[in-house]
Amino acid sequence: MNKAELVSAIAKRADVPSSTVDSVLAGLQEELVEAITRGEKVAVSGLLTVERTQRSARTGRNPQTGESIDIPAANTVKVTAGSNLKKAASSVPV
Repeated sequence: MNKAELVSAIAKRADVPSSTVDSVLAGLQEELVEAITRGEKVAVSGLLTVERTQRSARTGRNPQTGESIDIPAANTVKVTAGSNLKKAASSVPV
């Protein structure tokens, strides 16, 4: 499902215009980006948690040449599924 399909599905389910849903998703995106930039953790109960984490420097290996390379430390984003998402995923047969 891409963004346009998600906007359409939410608009239909909530019985609101697609433009409203698109604005809300844009606002959510901006707020998540700002919170991550500030180092804050964002938790939507039952859905997901988003937080900035640090990955330490390490030595890697170039798969083509086998040569060792130094990978610098970096910030990254960690997204954890909430209980409702976990329950939905586990209810689907493998």
